[in-house]
Amino acid sequence: MIHTVKPNETLGSIALDYRTSVNKLVRANQLTDPNLLFIGQQIQIPHIPNPDTIPYQIIVSVSKRRLTLYANGQVSKEYPIAVGKQVTATPIGNYVIVNREPNPGGPFGAMWLSLSKIHYGIHGTNNPNSIGKAVSLGCIRMYNQDVLDLASIVPNGTRVIIRP
Repeated sequence: MIHTVKPNETLGSIALDYRTSVNKLVRANQLTDPNLLFIGQQIQIPHIPNPDTIPYQIIVSVSKRRLTLYANGQVSKEYPIAVGKQVTATPIGNYVIVNREPNPGGPFGAMWLSLSKIHYGIHGTNNPNSIGKAVSLGCIRMYNQDVLDLASIVPNGTRVIIRP
């Protein structure tokens, strides 16, 4: 997959977002100086497939508290979600799923799907009463059976668009 460098990003921050190492990014992009990045530069992320090759896309509506799965451009499924509270809002933007962890423990329920923004993901919950509310630290919470269903369908590299 290709990442376009944004203002204030470093190779280190990009590596964190995509859960890879700076060394892997340096090798994949044949960078002579990893400290010299420019806004708009294209960086190859070696272990993530190109989202354009994946028939799925996820659109999250924070205000509606809904996650919609699209398959080949058509609505496939919709799920109720919980989102971030006002002081820890769910980040608006375009991301991809970079990895996953079944049964991550704690409040994260039955599955964790990491987004390409460090510390954020789509996950299950040990508090199903929170679904439909703005209560998280910015992550997208789903019922455990829903996040397992979603994870069984979408591969890593799936585009996730979070809208207000």
